[in-house]
Amino acid sequence: MKLSARTGRIVPSPTLSITATAKAMAAQGIDVIDFAAGEPDFDTPNPVKVAAEAAIRAGFTKYTASSGIDELKTAIIEKLTREQGLKYEKAQILVSCGAKHSLYNLAEALFEAGDEVLIPAPFWVSYRDQILLNDATPVIVETREEDGYALSRAQLDAQCSPRTKAIIVNSPCNPTGATYDRATLEVVAELALRRDLTIISDEIYEKILYDGVQHVSIATLGPEVAARTVIVNGVSKAYAMTGWRIGYAAGPKDLLTAMTNIQSQSTSNPTSIAQKAAVAALTTGEEFTRRMVVEFDTRRRLMVERLNRMPGVSCRMPTGTFYAFPNISRVLGRRSDTGPITCPADLATYLLKEARVAVVPGEPFGSPAHLRLSYSTDLESIRRGLDRIEAALGKLVGD
Repeated sequence: MKLSARTGRIVPSPTLSITATAKAMAAQGIDVIDFAAGEPDFDTPNPVKVAAEAAIRAGFTKYTASSGIDELKTAIIEKLTREQGLKYEKAQILVSCGAKHSLYNLAEALFEAGDEVLIPAPFWVSYRDQILLNDATPVIVETREEDGYALSRAQLDAQCSPRTKAIIVNSPCNPTGATYDRATLEVVAELALRRDLTIISDEIYEKILYDGVQHVSIATLGPEVAARTVIVNGVSKAYAMTGWRIGYAAGPKDLLTAMTNIQSQSTSNPTSIAQKAAVAALTTGEEFTRRMVVEFDTRRRLMVERLNRMPGVSCRMPTGTFYAFPNISRVLGRRSDTGPITCPADLATYLLKEARVAVVPGEPFGSPAHLRLSYSTDLESIRRGLDRIEAALGKLVGD
């Protein structure tokens, strides 16, 4: 059987793969501490479960409109107006099977062969592959850790070409935990206006912020910017609803209509019950999110402070998400009993085998010098996992 050429352009999601490996080891009775998972460890809030149960009892188990139920679209519109001062019509909203699905619908509707898409690095792993699957070319805009992963006008202009069609903005950022301030977003907006680019604003971690940092959506920088911006968000991270698979997009009507048509021919509607649950999350979930972020903050400080005490490791304090992104470049070149540690993937493999700790290497995120560790697990597991990592690093030999 001959597969399509596009299947050779992509690889499986490394985060999902490593998490699956960790779970398989745990199922065999191996004590694995999972710092790879990209989901909150908190249970879904009870009012959300109650709403889902009520939907089942009421028989709300049939097809819905492909683009989502009106009740959920209204909740999304009210959320965007209440929190960001943005105004949308229902025809400008698409509810999909997770934010990843929203992004894929967008890529299918917008990109084609010859198009280029700017992606600031480090970046979430699926951006690149979704662009490649739709015949376009990802153009990586390198940022520097010492600059807080900030973007500059010179960087963006240098990577733009007549074929550039869009730029992806992810703040707070997976994997770095960095956030863009208003000044940085103004640089991106100016570029988009000047170069006639679409802005894809992935805001899935918008509510997981620390140290007084406030989320700024690039779409709030003015009507002209909003008119070329697609906001992608969902309920997975803020309300611990990863398995419910509800994401959404808000943006220009013609583009959202095209995305809706694509979805109607692929998945049809998102799960009816999960849509009712998402309404409850958006209308009642803020106190839950606030308490979750307080706990994440405690874990964040513990993990980053411990990482920075390990020889050969340095880690910036993230201002968003639930990830630490330690720089392990000074560890590279050392050797374990089984061979050299030449890259983050080698180190991640070594830590899984030697320390029984699952982490994600930096290469799929566009970094040859980092690991991604999630602190979406309890404090005791974080302490034990970091103890194991420190002990395993101490066994490496070399400079």
